[in-house]
Amino acid sequence: MDTKNVLNNAFKILLPLLLGGAILYWMYRNFDFQNLNHVLWHEMDWTWMLLSFPFGILAQMFRGWRWRQTLEPVLEERGERREERDMKGGPRNSVLVNAVFLSYAASLVIPRIGEFTRCAVLKRYDGISFSKALGTVVTERAVDTLVVLLFSGITLLLQIPVFRTFFNETGTSLDSIIGRFSVTGWMVTAICGVAALILLHILLRHLSIYNKVRATLGGIWQGVISLRHVRNVPLFVFFTLGIWGSYFLHYYLTFFCFDFTEHLGLTCAMVTFVVGSIAVIVPTPNGAGPWHFAVKTMLILYGVADNEALYFVLIVHTVQTMLVILLGIWAWIAVSFLERREERGERREIS
Repeated sequence: MDTKNVLNNAFKILLPLLLGGAILYWMYRNFDFQNLNHVLWHEMDWTWMLLSFPFGILAQMFRGWRWRQTLEPVLEERGERREERDMKGGPRNSVLVNAVFLSYAASLVIPRIGEFTRCAVLKRYDGISFSKALGTVVTERAVDTLVVLLFSGITLLLQIPVFRTFFNETGTSLDSIIGRFSVTGWMVTAICGVAALILLHILLRHLSIYNKVRATLGGIWQGVISLRHVRNVPLFVFFTLGIWGSYFLHYYLTFFCFDFTEHLGLTCAMVTFVVGSIAVIVPTPNGAGPWHFAVKTMLILYGVADNEALYFVLIVHTVQTMLVILLGIWAWIAVSFLERREERGERREIS
């Protein structure tokens, strides 16, 4: 690997870390961290946080099960009857789910590498073509994007009367809301926008590389069109709704952990959830930085004090990130005890 490629890869890894770190530093540069311990152990209701964990786990499990739905048409194109695939045992639900767990944990180290990680795990343990599996991941991301857009549109329509009432009762205007942003705040917003454009440029450049590799492009294309051949479309839709419903509940239940957010209601949760989901497009580890900034800004709009909003985003994001790490460790241990598909086949032949 030449020096240019090394520097390019280092830039891709360091830029997200520096971007997220810079935003977090700006947000918490004058923050009272000593009082954070008091909030954690004396003001926060951990019962609701613990109740949110199953939904965070379930969201990733739903994603693993849905992945099987998009993979099955690809396996059929390989000429394997369903009975033959079942005898060979792949893809196994345990491998699919653990691969998803690992993918989220891996993305904490290098943003966006999770998609490649889970395809590599599936290739290693169940012998599924990496390029075809990657194509199904592209399909899933396209579906998820449509869901986020739909959810965003519905939330916007529901919030129109809420914002109108808010403006009428408080006497605020758009100019006064904009005026609450400092120059630094506008700079951070601009940086996030530029970072999103850079990410889009990188993705388009990578797609142009795939176009030059016929075999890889063919595998990705087969994965993309596999959605047309999903046998159980209602189940696919159920898993998709389950993913995003679980994500939302995983986030919404944390509102009840704090007395300054428990009264905000479902509509505020929907708005901040949508804004946070869009913010994580910026390539930082688990959206660290952009997510904090976006959710904190919206909470202030709903009347939460600045320091309280900072407590909320810091605690919620940190705890939920720790859950992702624990699931990644669990998955790493679990897959280490799994037999590869080839090893199981050899064992059957010997017996």
